[in-house]
Amino acid sequence: MPITRIKTGVQGLDELIEGGLIPGSAVLIAGHTGAGKTLLSMQFLWAGLQKGEPGVYISFEQTPEELKDDAIIFGWNFDAYERKGMCRILYYNPFEVADVNKIVIDEINKVRAKRLVIDSTSVLAMYLNDEFKVREKLYKLIEKLKQTGCTILMTSEILEESKGFSRYGVEEFVADAVIVLNYIGVGGEFARGLTIRKMRRTNHYKDVVPFEVTKDGLLVEKNKLS
Repeated sequence: MPITRIKTGVQGLDELIEGGLIPGSAVLIAGHTGAGKTLLSMQFLWAGLQKGEPGVYISFEQTPEELKDDAIIFGWNFDAYERKGMCRILYYNPFEVADVNKIVIDEINKVRAKRLVIDSTSVLAMYLNDEFKVREKLYKLIEKLKQTGCTILMTSEILEESKGFSRYGVEEFVADAVIVLNYIGVGGEFARGLTIRKMRRTNHYKDVVPFEVTKDGLLVEKNKLS
């Protein structure tokens, strides 16, 4: 049977993944600094609100004011949806969070969220010195969130010297899908590329796809597909 898909809101991306994300899946958005991870996540949340799907954005890096100021440049007025009780954009200090699982699930329940963004898992576990504890914490968090039925986007920074897709090397294995954003400098010029490294139950596009940031958000340039 065909799977009903969740639209990402990113023009050109859904066509590469059989129409969108699988409902209730956990998707890792990985990339270097400045690649567009937060922008894609905000675009995903905004697209859901346009379809009447409540959403929660939890940041461990930027304040709600910073995120919403950046979003309004693209015409995304999250304040209006917060006033309607359809949206929550929140900041938590990762060094002060005792039980992140409870915090996130409580926020999901407040608006009956269908879409959730965690930005980012890299920062969330920085205060833990033991690598095993980091992996255990992230694994339990992701598994718990998947039980809520929300479609989840998690961002993770790829370190310059890393060969994986996250700081701690666990998110890409627990996630149902991994989308990698690259921002590469070549000959004094910079180019952006998107790669779908995995997506369960999906016949997805395998090669690197160019994308750009427009006045409406991220745009996958379908006309440049090889």
